[in-house]
Amino acid sequence: MRADAPPPVPVERRDLWSGVRTGDRVDVLDPRERRATWTFEAHVTNLETGDAWVEVIGGRTGDPRRRSFRPEQLYPYRSIRAGVPTTLPLCNAPLLNL
Repeated sequence: MRADAPPPVPVERRDLWSGVRTGDRVDVLDPRERRATWTFEAHVTNLETGDAWVEVIGGRTGDPRRRSFRPEQLYPYRSIRAGVPTTLPLCNAPLLNL
């Protein structure tokens, strides 16, 4: 690390969040990612600002990548049909029994 670089921001990573754990499949509400498939990786909180995001791995077939989305964009697997959610997002349905 360079001497003039700011120190890293403290974050808290959780591999269990709102009833999903690392490796569980989830749906993401994002019009650019309608045909993508995703697996939950971690829920992350910036301990200084309180900002939170969810890390997922996946994407389109043959193009896997790591992405971060706002918690309100994540839904239980197979609960988004034709771009419309059929359930509450995971952040509003904590400890959902999947």
